[in-house]
Amino acid sequence: MTGRSEAAGPPARFHVLIPARLGSQRLPDKPLADIGGIPMVVRVAQRALASGAERVVVCTDDQRVVDACERHDVAAIRTRPDHATGTDRLAEACAILAIGPEEIVVNVQGDEPLIPPAIIRDVADMLAAHPDCEIATVAHALHRVEEFFDPNVVKVVLDAANRALLFSRAPIPWSRDTFLPLATAAATLPPELPPDLPALRHIGLYAYRAGFLARFPALPIPAIEQQEKLEQLRALAHGVAIAVLRVETPLPPGVDTPADLARIRAWFG
Repeated sequence: MTGRSEAAGPPARFHVLIPARLGSQRLPDKPLADIGGIPMVVRVAQRALASGAERVVVCTDDQRVVDACERHDVAAIRTRPDHATGTDRLAEACAILAIGPEEIVVNVQGDEPLIPPAIIRDVADMLAAHPDCEIATVAHALHRVEEFFDPNVVKVVLDAANRALLFSRAPIPWSRDTFLPLATAAATLPPELPPDLPALRHIGLYAYRAGFLARFPALPIPAIEQQEKLEQLRALAHGVAIAVLRVETPLPPGVDTPADLARIRAWFG
């Protein structure tokens, strides 16, 4: 599944931070959702602890999450409740934990209890292997036409060195010859994507240099981020290089809805 060969080199030293905010509209108190007798955020932390991280810390806005983590021997800290993004929460956490600017921090979402520990390690290794980059993330090939044209599926285009050129909800890269008929009113989606189209789906797993996280909250939000609602575009707009680890298959899905939670509970039996 993972792309360890792309991230070749000595294993990275890294921290894992797990932002966990209780205010979810679709699934209230999501980090505390019970999965086989263990809160979901603790399940995520247990996966992260198996990745080889030097430290795994849950970063939350609510004491109930801290208490739940501590009952299961998982480190947790309180952060401010008013952060606009999870990345802002990570920036505060790095300051609280005194993480040095050159140290690597992997952001693991608190609603991914099936995340493979190896991919956490691999994205950290990818960043360590690319000193010209301040962020690393993950992508896999897209094959289904419906996903390629789905705005909820974020696409990424890479340069020759596997650094991100652009992220978008739009179908990129655009195949002019294949998709030109879509400009007509009666157009329908093509039956398949061109076999040589380098279509990649972005996976929202990130490794950062802590120094970038310290700068992030002060970076002006560019118009492209405001329109796309993709905060990684803020980094690109300000000249921050992002290395992209290509993996062969999608990661296990996270938990966004009650139906997702039921599926995960069934998986854990």
